[in-house]
Amino acid sequence: MKTIQVILDTNVLFAGLYSSTGASFQILRAVDEGKVCPVISITLLFEYEDVLKRNKESLHLSDNDIEIILDNICALSKLQKIHFLWRPYLKDPGDDHILEVAISSQTKTIVTYNIRDFAGVEKFGVRAITAKQLLGEIT
Repeated sequence: MKTIQVILDTNVLFAGLYSSTGASFQILRAVDEGKVCPVISITLLFEYEDVLKRNKESLHLSDNDIEIILDNICALSKLQKIHFLWRPYLKDPGDDHILEVAISSQTKTIVTYNIRDFAGVEKFGVRAITAKQLLGEIT
């Protein structure tokens, strides 16, 4: 079984924890099964934490549940240090750090529901796809 290395945008993590019926949830299961290896940075991990804690009521999670989820993400992911900055490049400056992780780690795939926010990443040999598209590639 080949493992695909990806960057998971925060919206994919949120969607996977919000509903167990969608592609994002299946992607999280694929991470747990070793089919998908997320690449994270400290900045991305803090973003995950911020979004999950701000939305813990709608996710029906406690702070402790979120800490366990983040610990698992850390255990199942590859940590990438950022050695250079490409900012500003993307339409949404808040997403530039995701592109930086992809470039630094030589990860070719960003999984997001905001495809338009990642327009132009192809110049760096990176593609932005949805969770559904990734699921189609790994199943």
